[in-house]
Amino acid sequence: LCCECGQFHLLLDNHLYNFQDEVDDELICHICLQPLLQPMDTPCGHTYCFKCLENFMQEYNFCPMDRKKLSFQQCHKSSLLVRNLLDKLIVFCPFKAECQQTMQRCELEAHLQNRCPGFKKYKSELQRKKNPISKGKEDPPTKVETNTPKDPEVPSGGSSLVAESSAAAVVSLATAEPGLDNPAFEETEEGESLIQKDLPQRTSLVAETTTIEIHREDPEEELGMRIVGGKDTPLGNIVVQEVLRDSVIAADGRIAPGDHILEVNGVNISSVTHCQAVSFLRHPGPVLHLMVLQEKGFSNKTAQQDSTSATNREVIHVTLIKRDRSEPLGIKLIRKTDEAGIFILDLLEGGLAAKNGKLSRNDRVLSINGQDLRQGTPEAAAQIIQTTESRVNFVVLRQPGVQLSDLVEDGSTSNNSSSSSNGGSPVHHRRRLDQNHYRRKSTYQKKTVAIKKEPKESLGITIGGGRDNKNKLPIYVTSVQPIGCLFRDGRIKRGDVLLSINGIDLTHLNYYEAVSALKSNAASHSVVLKALEILSLNSTEPSLDIKEQGFSWSPLWITWLGLPSYLHFCQDIVLSKGNLESWGFSIVGGFEESKGNQPFFIKTIVPGTPAFRDRKLKCGDEIVAVNGVPAIGMSNSELIPMLKEQKNKVTLTVVSWPGSLV
Repeated sequence: LCCECGQFHLLLDNHLYNFQDEVDDELICHICLQPLLQPMDTPCGHTYCFKCLENFMQEYNFCPMDRKKLSFQQCHKSSLLVRNLLDKLIVFCPFKAECQQTMQRCELEAHLQNRCPGFKKYKSELQRKKNPISKGKEDPPTKVETNTPKDPEVPSGGSSLVAESSAAAVVSLATAEPGLDNPAFEETEEGESLIQKDLPQRTSLVAETTTIEIHREDPEEELGMRIVGGKDTPLGNIVVQEVLRDSVIAADGRIAPGDHILEVNGVNISSVTHCQAVSFLRHPGPVLHLMVLQEKGFSNKTAQQDSTSATNREVIHVTLIKRDRSEPLGIKLIRKTDEAGIFILDLLEGGLAAKNGKLSRNDRVLSINGQDLRQGTPEAAAQIIQTTESRVNFVVLRQPGVQLSDLVEDGSTSNNSSSSSNGGSPVHHRRRLDQNHYRRKSTYQKKTVAIKKEPKESLGITIGGGRDNKNKLPIYVTSVQPIGCLFRDGRIKRGDVLLSINGIDLTHLNYYEAVSALKSNAASHSVVLKALEILSLNSTEPSLDIKEQGFSWSPLWITWLGLPSYLHFCQDIVLSKGNLESWGFSIVGGFEESKGNQPFFIKTIVPGTPAFRDRKLKCGDEIVAVNGVPAIGMSNSELIPMLKEQKNKVTLTVVSWPGSLV
């Protein structure tokens, strides 16, 4: 809960206020459609919130209103008169149940801290809810070799719960489980495991379970990762889809996309629904214990060699602070000849890193600012460092005794070596995709809302999504404000997908086009909105915690799965590989007699493989087609051979939904 405005929102987002009266349109930001905060004027005469304009200018180089060329450096603070007018707007105290006071916007923070009985009650209740969590020592990693289809063995010493949950997850990588493409065993046309004498043999696919302790200064702070899966989906396990930059998880550096979360604070979540897992992970507390299964890729070494090499290794967190973006750190990064990853060759005398003294020669860089570089390149690391404004967070692995003779400088340039999502050679035998690529359960209902209103009365909603969004989402309602005609009408709810307004189609618009269409049509005497209401997938699910009540709210991953196919945005991902490589991903789903048609999902992506290096494919992505052939109606035994037949290149048509934020 924000202590300045008393409402829930992301740390980097604007504060939220409940205004007593309709605010003049001249004082409204045309990006967020809310009264201006820290107003900034453009040379072309428009005014926006500082954060809204800053975020917009990171992607575009023009003014949102008239599309004239613009840079953020050309903008300046609005006049003192305008800022004073905004600060004097009258707002309600957000704790209406205990406090009915109104005040100027600039007075709200002092009111909350010193006089508001509602905020005082909230802080007291929050303190009572916090459960003491013991700070146990980290469990040693449990290494599991998945080179045979038998049940994996877990070394003794761990609890039965650890062994049971990790085994269930590891089996899915090595056995011929229905619906799973095993990336560890590429087969020849004769059906034998592929072994090439001239190259090191891939003896096994290595996975580890380990317990990670996450500390939070603010017990309410979001962890900063997106998750997919759950027992109510074909994925089964809870899988990390993405780690957000500058988050608690990113700063810790030990959790990466593709990790399976097995336990939260001692509770086994390997067989809970998606909503239940979200609830567990959003539970506040200063310390969080997570047991995760992490795939380490294909191993060419014996288990004995692996355990020996892991001895005395230490993971170290280092933060370097630049005075400005252009300041160099004074670090020389290189590759090793026989091992993937990036290593520190030298620290330049007098440089920022050398003065800090915490990084050392031969350290292996695991991540920078939360971005996984275990299979990265020096060029990728340099790009992250150069684009960082101030804080550069390193997570490095230190192993005493590595000789400089093992290292060679990499002279490659920073060309983009990943396959283009729409490039490559033409795809043969491609046929038109049926838009209804998956006949889903009816988890939504259409509704038409017609409203009579005053021309100056606002709709009173905030929206998210847009086809310019990273995930190409449809436009959806993120909040219905207590002012405006839609709140009074009551039929449009948070989470509704907006299809059209006054006959104007919103389903193919980007965010800013949708804002413009809503704003221009809101000036009419009557408004007709068509929308989809997403129905609850399971009415027996427990309600999620209070974080969902804030402005940072977004639909859960499982919600998107119920949308009709015409609202999906399909994209082609082209993967390329060598003759002796596996594609490096596993799939679940497909047609089964008992369950009918289920979508195919990406369940795992193995480090060091073509799918991992390409970085476009994510866990939880739905496979719609392979080389233009629709996957609808196929069983896993039909789709897997089709994937294995592709020798060096394959085009996957996928739908990617954002995971649930925890």
